[in-house]
Amino acid sequence: METATSAKADTIVDTSTTNIISTNKLCKTFSIGGLQQHVLRNLDLKIRKGDFTVIMGPSGSGKSTLLYALSGMDTPTLGDIFFSEEKISGYNSDKLAIFRRKNCGFVFQQIYLCDNMSLMDNVMVSGLLLSKNRKQVAEKAAALFQRVGLSSQDWRKFPAQLSGGEAQRGAIVRALINNPSILFADEPTGALNSSAGEAVLDLLTQVNQNGQSVVMVTHDLQSALRGNRVLYLKDGVICGECLLGAYQKTDEARRETLRSFLSEMGW
Repeated sequence: METATSAKADTIVDTSTTNIISTNKLCKTFSIGGLQQHVLRNLDLKIRKGDFTVIMGPSGSGKSTLLYALSGMDTPTLGDIFFSEEKISGYNSDKLAIFRRKNCGFVFQQIYLCDNMSLMDNVMVSGLLLSKNRKQVAEKAAALFQRVGLSSQDWRKFPAQLSGGEAQRGAIVRALINNPSILFADEPTGALNSSAGEAVLDLLTQVNQNGQSVVMVTHDLQSALRGNRVLYLKDGVICGECLLGAYQKTDEARRETLRSFLSEMGW
C-alpha cells in the first residue's frame, strides 16, 4: 500500500498518462456584500481515469465548489478545465448541459427524486434524454436496479414510499443510466443512517472496481476510506494527498494511514 504524502502547495503531481479531468490555475471568486471571497485559488489538479478520488477538508474549504466546477455545474472565475483533453471551461450553458448529460452522473446528499413520479419513471426521464428507445432504456434500468438490490416492487414506488437508503440507491441508478464517464458524489451518505450509508458506499466501491471513475466529496473518514486517493482542501488550496491503493474492507493499516494524513493536515 502506498503511504500518505503531503505538500503545502496547490499542485498535485500526477503519475498517470490517462487523465479524465485536469485543471489549470482554477479560481472561483464570489462577491458577497461588495467583498470578494476567493473560494478556489489557482488549482492545478489531475483526476485519473478509473480512480476513486475523495475530496476532504473543513467546512467552507471549497470542496463542493470544486466538485461543481469540475462537473460543469458551475463555471470558474479564472482558469481552465479539461475533460479528456477537451477544454470545457469556455462552454456556454447550453453546451455545458449537453456535456453533463453525456459524460457525468451526479449523486447528492439530498436525493432530488421527483416526488410525483415512480422510481422507474425518475430513471427513465434521465435515460430518455440521450436515447429515444424506451424499451432499451427500461431494460437497462431494470438491470441496474437489480444490480443495486432493488426489486420490481421498489421500482414502482414513489420516493416517499422508499427508505432513505433505497431512494439513494435509486438515485445512483439514475446517475448511471447514461453510462457516464465519471460519477460525482457530494456527501452521498450524509442523510443516511449507518447501515444504509454503508450499503451506498459498497455500491460506489463496486461500480468503481468495475471501471467507473468516481469523485466524491465527504467529511467522513469511513466514507473517505473507499477512495484510492484522498485530496485535502483548505482555504481553496489543495494542501496534500494521501494514496491508499485499492480498497479492502478489513485493512486497519489503511485506516491508520488516512488518520495520520488527516491529522497532519489539521483535520
